[in-house]
Amino acid sequence: MRRDLANWEFLAQVTWRHVFLALTVLVAAAVLSFVLRRGLRRLAEEASPHLRLSILRAMPVTRLLVALAALVIITSLFVLPTVANTVALLASAGLALAFALKDYASSLLAGVLVVMENAYQPGDWIELAGTYGEVKCIELRATRLVTADDTEVIIPNSRFWSSSIANATSGNRSLLCVTRFYLHPDHDAAAVRTQLTQVATTSLHWKPGTEVSVVVTEQPWGTKYRLKAYVKESREQFLFITDLTVRGKATLSAMGIRFAQATYATGDSR
Repeated sequence: MRRDLANWEFLAQVTWRHVFLALTVLVAAAVLSFVLRRGLRRLAEEASPHLRLSILRAMPVTRLLVALAALVIITSLFVLPTVANTVALLASAGLALAFALKDYASSLLAGVLVVMENAYQPGDWIELAGTYGEVKCIELRATRLVTADDTEVIIPNSRFWSSSIANATSGNRSLLCVTRFYLHPDHDAAAVRTQLTQVATTSLHWKPGTEVSVVVTEQPWGTKYRLKAYVKESREQFLFITDLTVRGKATLSAMGIRFAQATYATGDSR
């Protein structure tokens, strides 16, 4: 028991002077961080456009350096720079760091498995953690997706353990696109299927030689059509769906077919 207490004898040397100095260092670090943040932001606004983002990126780095410097100074106030104290401090810091970075380590391991199992690869269109987009790159810690709205989403690879992954391309350039139409039930279904198929096969974005299918289901509010066709390039999928929707509506309107009312179609999302 006495031997254990002896390892912490340096705490007995702590006085109110040390506490005051530690508080002073914290206040000084906070003030310096605030001044640097305001100064860098003002400098970024006054700088040329090509330097603005580089200056803004320096803000978190400077704040981190100030925080680390304050931590080192405060630690030196309370811990005597002996070999035993240094070893004990490094061991405690290592244990705390390992506990804090367990999620990071999980992401690193998941990143390795993603690459080894080839679950997805750059260029694939996947849905991961509720986000659908193109895989920009697979890093050890996270996967970067670019959505249809040109928004980059960074998803930790640890979601690989708990989230399902929907891969729409699986290494292929093409993918299946589905365009939906909701029609009034009083119409010639066979003629509609023929016309929708023709709309798909005459599209500039359709991949020639691939199958086009029209799935018809009857709903309480009307008839639902799902036009399924493959696009030539995965990045053109939304242009393809838009083209099928616009040209499909024009064709159906020319046939004199009425569309289902939205008030009756609400609640059906299948």
